[in-house]
Amino acid sequence: MVTVATLLLLRHGRTTANAEGGLAGRQPVELDDTGRAQAAAVGERLKGLPLAAVVTSPLIRCRQTLELALPQSTPVVEEGLIECGYGSWEGQPLKKLAKEPLWPVVQQHPSAAVFPEGEAMAAMAARAVAAVRSWDARITAEHGPEAVWLACSHGDVIKAIVADALGVHLDLFQRIVADPASVTAVRYTPLRPFLVRLNDTGGDLAGLVPPARKRRRRATRATDSDAAVGGGAGAAR
Repeated sequence: MVTVATLLLLRHGRTTANAEGGLAGRQPVELDDTGRAQAAAVGERLKGLPLAAVVTSPLIRCRQTLELALPQSTPVVEEGLIECGYGSWEGQPLKKLAKEPLWPVVQQHPSAAVFPEGEAMAAMAARAVAAVRSWDARITAEHGPEAVWLACSHGDVIKAIVADALGVHLDLFQRIVADPASVTAVRYTPLRPFLVRLNDTGGDLAGLVPPARKRRRRATRATDSDAAVGGGAGAAR
């Protein structure tokens, strides 16, 4: 069995823009009352987990989520986790944007979508994946393969990271769901990542903490595959 660090991807709680049907983008929108309640609730689920590190998008809605969910933590800002730059689309109602010629491209061929005066979705995916993989390698080196760490980010960013973990093209990432205050878990092994949990809004998270490894009398022969990881209960522990 290959033991690797566990990444918990936390989407921020609901915002005023989410409630009103707008595209917040990188605007400084804040959590609404529902979002604050969601953040407090996910904090109860995260309580007791031995988080080796907490990193966050620089946007205020993510920082507010962590202030409520993990008040004792000291999050580190990671620019690579910031929301996609939607350019001139930011702040506009989604029902209006749905009439734009670019909308079906965003939904069906997002790898080709470049927002006016903004960022390409492919560029967003590349920098987000690079950020979490770099952090995961650093945390594993510093805290060991049983480490659990958390990154707080945004819906499209988390979906892009999940698509990479699943080995699917970015054009399929709109099939993935990451609700406000949901938790998604990924483990990166030397050969491939594993999606351990997706869009979890109410399950017990304690089972995601790998148990400490036990010493064995005889070393087992190393395998050239990590196929055992991710296959059922106790995988990747």
